[in-house]
Amino acid sequence: MIKPKGYILPTKCSHSNTVADISLQPVKSPWHHSERTSQDKWTPSKCTRMESCLESVIFAHQVHLLEHKLRSKEERILELETENAILHLRLADCLGKLRRDHAEEAEAEAQKRWQHQRVVQQSTQSALAKLLSEVQILKQDLREVFAVYVNFATELENQSRLLLEQVGQASFALQGHHGNDVHSLQAQMEALERSLQEEKERSRTERERRKILHNTLVELRGNIRVHCRVRPVLPFDDGQGSTLAIGPATTEEVVQAVNDDTVVVNCTRMGNPGLNKMFEFERVHGPEDSQDVVFEEVKPLLTSLLDGYNVCIMAYGQTGSGKTHTMIGSQAEDPSGPQGEARQGVIPKAATELFRLISEKPAESHTVEVSVVEVYNNEVLDLLAKDEDGVAMGAKRDVITTSTGTSEVPLLSYVLVRSSADVMQLISSVLRLRARCPTLVHRDSSRSHLIVTLTVSSKSPNALALARRLQNVKKDMQRKAQKEWWSPRCRRANPMARQSGDERSASSSSSPYHSPSHSPIHSSCPSPRASTAQAPFRTKLQLVDLAGSECVGMSGVTGAALWETSCINRSLSALSDVLGALAEQRPHVPYRNSKLTHLLQDAIGGDAKLLVMLCVSPTQRYMTESLQSLGFGTRARQVQKDTPRRKNIALKLK
Repeated sequence: MIKPKGYILPTKCSHSNTVADISLQPVKSPWHHSERTSQDKWTPSKCTRMESCLESVIFAHQVHLLEHKLRSKEERILELETENAILHLRLADCLGKLRRDHAEEAEAEAQKRWQHQRVVQQSTQSALAKLLSEVQILKQDLREVFAVYVNFATELENQSRLLLEQVGQASFALQGHHGNDVHSLQAQMEALERSLQEEKERSRTERERRKILHNTLVELRGNIRVHCRVRPVLPFDDGQGSTLAIGPATTEEVVQAVNDDTVVVNCTRMGNPGLNKMFEFERVHGPEDSQDVVFEEVKPLLTSLLDGYNVCIMAYGQTGSGKTHTMIGSQAEDPSGPQGEARQGVIPKAATELFRLISEKPAESHTVEVSVVEVYNNEVLDLLAKDEDGVAMGAKRDVITTSTGTSEVPLLSYVLVRSSADVMQLISSVLRLRARCPTLVHRDSSRSHLIVTLTVSSKSPNALALARRLQNVKKDMQRKAQKEWWSPRCRRANPMARQSGDERSASSSSSPYHSPSHSPIHSSCPSPRASTAQAPFRTKLQLVDLAGSECVGMSGVTGAALWETSCINRSLSALSDVLGALAEQRPHVPYRNSKLTHLLQDAIGGDAKLLVMLCVSPTQRYMTESLQSLGFGTRARQVQKDTPRRKNIALKLK
């Protein structure tokens, strides 16, 4: 290290740890011999001390510089932290402003969406109000047309009675008058016949108008009409004997009919907020509605049946939801009494109403046949088939598709019936053959789908009986006047070949499929009213009591009953798939996935008028099954079928 000559370097203070700032001061050179003393001699030890002191001073100076730099860095850090805090405040301000902007945008969007929904709701309500007013006007027109029809029928009956009285008086007067009087009476009779023909034509026109209005009213309610019936709470709803009953909550009513066309399901569960699901159908029946009220909504379809349309009424729902009670009814001690009639279901009431409507038609104009089948384990069984000893047995049948695309069951047994009592007697006898099995859900659960078909064959024209009576009176008058108005080859010229209308009717009623040529209007001599004849046709009324869908764990079935449950659920799933394919208008509809859908192909996808009666349980215990049934009905309402067509195909003779 270079030592400055003539200067003393700063030294470290002996009383402190800091470096003392000692300025360099000039000293006398130790090499000046004149000024040296014996005490100031330059020795190596002094030199070493000087070097050590110099190094200490330099190190202290470096430490001082480093401390100064450290203070500068700390001040810079404080400045940066201050700037960081300011930036954080600015960031929080920006975020708050951004959140406020987002909230304002969301509020504006919600307000816009609410206004749009309100506009849509108002337009929908106006459209529904307009449709309701049109339906009301249509109902009023229908009532007016029906009143006109009743007036025409009464007037026609009065004129017919007056005509018969005049004809009787004329025939009595013919015995004592000459031929001129006979000619005048014949002229009067022909004028009366022309007047009667005009009245009949007006009556026929009004009947056709009434039919058109009625079918329009039915079609306005939907090609596939879906009704829903909520049964009351029953004793077995508390789950006695079942391990699935949790407590009183299982009997809580969660399915309610709020009005005539809406069902609300309260889907609230423990720990979850309230949630209500709403379903709308053409008609909703609450627990207080009786069997008569339910049938009143079904009755108009029977008029369509006689007008030439196929009709199908189907009950769908879970086990124990009231399907069999709705379709067949419950047993009463006196079925013929008022209480027994009140408990009757759709099938006996439909049979009674059908025969009542037929009784208003000309005698022997319609015949009714009954067939009863059940679909058990995906097999079609004919419950009216009998063995060699005449004992009823469930014979297996197959379902085929004809060349026209309709389904048919070859070798199916048909029984001719003449009253609703005959129908119920047949059904009561075959219900013993229907497969049943007790489960934890219901002690008498049906294990098959029951299908009752009433086939109506129309064979004669309208007002045929009156035409026969007029023809007989005219023949008597002509015979008494001793004048032949027909060819000698005519059968009526031969007294032995003549038959009364009653004898011909009795002979024709012996076979349900007699030839139309046997009718009096098809005799060898032309009838004065041959134009009133109509081609015979057949229509079908299918009444279906489906087996109940159920959860295997809830029903508690095992063994053979488990296989039955599997077949039931698969067939109902196939039915749901068919409705889904029809609703989505797929090119292929899987009718053949199940015998049930194959058998009901004409009713589901054909031109028949179909009514689905949903039966649901009201309690919390069956909420899942009830929601599934209501969803099935919603899918059925979405199906857009072809417009139902009248049947005008002549009968195939057997």
